[in-house]
Amino acid sequence: MTDSPAARDAAIDATRREVARLHGELVRYGLVVWTAGNVSARVPGADLFVIKPSGVSYDDLTPESMILCDLDGNAIPGAPGSERAPSSDTSAHAYVYRHMPEVGGVVHTHSTYAVAWAARGEEIPCVITAMADEFGGPVPVGPFAIIGDDSIGRGIVDTLRGHRSRAVLMRSHGPFTIGATARDAVKAAVMLEDVARTVHIAREGGEPAPIPPDAIDRLYDRYQNVYGQSTDDRR
Repeated sequence: MTDSPAARDAAIDATRREVARLHGELVRYGLVVWTAGNVSARVPGADLFVIKPSGVSYDDLTPESMILCDLDGNAIPGAPGSERAPSSDTSAHAYVYRHMPEVGGVVHTHSTYAVAWAARGEEIPCVITAMADEFGGPVPVGPFAIIGDDSIGRGIVDTLRGHRSRAVLMRSHGPFTIGATARDAVKAAVMLEDVARTVHIAREGGEPAPIPPDAIDRLYDRYQNVYGQSTDDRR
């Protein structure tokens, strides 16, 4: 936990602002329609996370409307936004935070090409360097699960634990991405849709050529550990 109530409140307020802002990125990159999709972020130093309310227009999302939850997915009574129901995917996000302490952000979208792969129950093969860079191999498929309990969360964790990919295609549903931060998870969602579209188009002209595993390893290591500025968040 944070050292003082003031520090805890400051961390919550900063997380609310970041989560509200990042929902705009889902709209900006065309990853959601209507009120579908959600971003959540773990509150640093506390067993809490922030997530969007259910069924609220993206135009109406504000830091104050974000919902503060414990790691069981329960809204914190009396906190700003607590009069609204949290996202219908809250239990999935909570399960990920409970079982993957290294995860600081979770994103769910219904982006078109990623959902198309999920509808086929087919992993996206690693056939372009952007996939090797960002995901370290193919993007895996998770099990079919119904919204309403932590079944989706269990599928995400079981699929991604020990896997380099920060994205999973939940069968017949759509993509979930994770990251060290919420921004990292949003970036993974943006890149996922980009590679899902590119590989789909490539397959229309024939079977894409796979990248050798050793080359995937080298590309992933370079991108994760060398690419970008040393003072920046490379992801």
